[in-house]
Amino acid sequence: QVQLVESGGGLVQPGGSLRLSCAASGSIRSINAMGWYRQAPGKERELVATITNSGRTNYGTSVKDRFTVSRDNAKPAVYLQMNRVKPEDTAVYYCNADIVPIDYIHSSFNYWGEGTLVTVSS
Repeated sequence: QVQLVESGGGLVQPGGSLRLSCAASGSIRSINAMGWYRQAPGKERELVATITNSGRTNYGTSVKDRFTVSRDNAKPAVYLQMNRVKPEDTAVYYCNADIVPIDYIHSSFNYWGEGTLVTVSS
């Protein structure tokens, strides 16, 4: 059983900072890309940021230059440092990972966390 558990969400003022964490656990052979997506009320889920196991990153247009994604392969975990947040960053943030379970050699599966709510408001 593979699990992704997010933490770090909450209320933050516009212009402030917040750090999200996501820990992967369970019967894992290896992890490929990890990342973050978000879904605001009434909107589609969208890409925030992803990072490969070699450290290559990709960001959504609206967060580039404000958010930074990083990972710790030893734990394993992925993080999202959110700076200069705006009210439009308010959303449920979901952790995502492409994982090869222990029972498989090469086949990977896409896993999601349950989400953590980030509210940007004064």
